[in-house]
Amino acid sequence: MLITLKRIFKSGWQNFTRDGGIAAATCFVLVITIFLVSTIFLLKDVGQFLIMNLEEKADISIYFKDGVEEEEILAVKEKVSKIPEVKEVTYISKETALEEFIKRHKDDSVLMESLWEVGGNPFLASLSIQAWQAGQYSAITDFLGNPDFQNLVEKIDYYQRKEIIEKIFSLSTLFNKVSLGLSIILIITAILVTFNTIRLAILNSSEEIKIQRLVGASNGFIRGPFLVQGLIAGLISGLISLIIFSFTSWFLSPKIEFFFAGLNIFNLFMKNLGIIVLLQIFTGIFLAITSSTIAIRKYLKV
Repeated sequence: MLITLKRIFKSGWQNFTRDGGIAAATCFVLVITIFLVSTIFLLKDVGQFLIMNLEEKADISIYFKDGVEEEEILAVKEKVSKIPEVKEVTYISKETALEEFIKRHKDDSVLMESLWEVGGNPFLASLSIQAWQAGQYSAITDFLGNPDFQNLVEKIDYYQRKEIIEKIFSLSTLFNKVSLGLSIILIITAILVTFNTIRLAILNSSEEIKIQRLVGASNGFIRGPFLVQGLIAGLISGLISLIIFSFTSWFLSPKIEFFFAGLNIFNLFMKNLGIIVLLQIFTGIFLAITSSTIAIRKYLKV
């Protein structure tokens, strides 16, 4: 038994190294496939980050009348926080609103001159409210229309922002659907390409397989070297893909973070390093061995 296994592994290694061109082509296709699968896995976290950032821009604000005490505003905040539809409530004081305005528009001389001409602090204290879903803002606005708040609230900007909020949540839903569809298409395409590449490699050894069948070799003995060959190709491809993926995420990370603040691809990669390593090696071995098993069945007449 051990001698047979040794011969199978030796034959598989010889088959892999004998034709460098086919081995290189198989590994090349596998590397691309594994890279795609890993990219799709990492894009899941990237997509969640982008969606969260997008949905954070969907909010409504309650502006309080000038002179309302901070304690009263915080009391309203506590009541609003208890509404099931509310995801998060942030209090923005008059001073904070002024500081943010200056920071955002410090390079706009016209706006800054207008602010100095007005004098004092023209901004109102407010609560920024985020809901779980776009349709929930209406219920929150109705709650805030309660007569108990009429003497405190200056205005609620829901109806001015309603269209933007609905578009943001629609984009989030569309992004999820498109990501899922593209992932399925890419994975199926990668598997088909991998299968056909390995099938061509086995076709190159068809005469050798026929001779083995004529001399009475068992199906297991014939199949074994090709499975070993697939195992070797999968392992090598997984390691190569890991190196390329590591370098690519490290190289692109600062460039992507420049456009999307807080989105560090390399940090996401390191955070999921263990899973990605297992995913890449497992994907390479699984695709290679599965493709080899299916492709050789024709010659074994099973």
